[in-house]
Amino acid sequence: MSFLSTGLSDIFLSALASQGYAEPTPIQLAAIPAVISGKDVMGVAQTGSGKTASYVLPILQGLLKESSAKHREPATLILVPTRELADQVQEVIREFSEKLPQRIHSIALYGGASVNAQMQALGKTDIVVATPGRLLDLLDKNALKLSSVSTLVLDEADKMLNLGFKEEVDKILSLLQKKRQNLLFSATLSPDLTAIQQVLLVDPVIIKIEFTEEESTINELGYFVTKERKGPLLRYLIKKSEHKQVLVFASSAKTVDSILNKLSKNGINAAQIHSQMSQGARRETLRSFKDGNLHVLVTTDLLARGIDIEFLPCVFNYELPRSPKDYIHRIGRTGRAGSPGEAITLIKMEELHHFRVIQKKNGKKIQMKHSDEMDLHGY
Repeated sequence: MSFLSTGLSDIFLSALASQGYAEPTPIQLAAIPAVISGKDVMGVAQTGSGKTASYVLPILQGLLKESSAKHREPATLILVPTRELADQVQEVIREFSEKLPQRIHSIALYGGASVNAQMQALGKTDIVVATPGRLLDLLDKNALKLSSVSTLVLDEADKMLNLGFKEEVDKILSLLQKKRQNLLFSATLSPDLTAIQQVLLVDPVIIKIEFTEEESTINELGYFVTKERKGPLLRYLIKKSEHKQVLVFASSAKTVDSILNKLSKNGINAAQIHSQMSQGARRETLRSFKDGNLHVLVTTDLLARGIDIEFLPCVFNYELPRSPKDYIHRIGRTGRAGSPGEAITLIKMEELHHFRVIQKKNGKKIQMKHSDEMDLHGY
């Protein structure tokens, strides 16, 4: 199938072809026509499946068809859980809008950046990409209004609807006009998502792209290891592999800093990203990693969702995430768009039960190895 069947206009087909997009992914093939038709949509598909483009492209097409007068108030609101995902969605919007005959104005709003600078940059804006907290800050300052929003997108919708964001999202929803198009996209389906779908969506198109283990391009492997040998084993595996880029997940900023310290002392070119860093530092570090200037990036679950690092070959779980969904999002940073990837998890024996729960919830059985016989001296 080609993008011709999605209902996109020639200008977008040309932009896709010039950027090397040969054919739509399953989520794009199903979602783009539904969004163009004005339907509410709930799309669930694995990470790396092209969900962002599946709503950005038809939204841009819809804005092009409207009056050439720019919006003083945003017509589209895209809510995301993290600053990094806000930047990435904004990047996709720019990628597909830079050569359009009519300029589409978009802005990413999130904490950790100057609120005054964001207020000054708002101006005439067609699309706002925002984290809920910063959006509410700007609404309280009367820096923008949401009364003209005709399309609402919740990206990583399951995350947006959990206890950490639900109150903020509910407040934002109360400020929107009742008649609008609602688009929910997520890599995982949760009870929260099913519940909000019933309340928020009107006669929706439900798209669930089934994912089977046979289709996975990710080779998953686990190592049993003691607490004392976990750090040396990580450094051993990184040094012994030929992977040019490695993403390491830990559960806290403190552990991330500790891992980075040991990696650096052992001559491994590494950096870290976590919530206690400034947004500018996080953005620069992520850009350096994407550009191939860093061998290892150590992070928390901050980078588990929505972040696209092209051809990332390997992900490590230094510590297990709390939920099976977070495990799927973590390992989904590799093996994207059909490229092969490796996901390695380091497991202490007391974590085995939790790891079995993760495997059961995700319908997987992961090959396990013992690290006892590995000579980790000097690592």
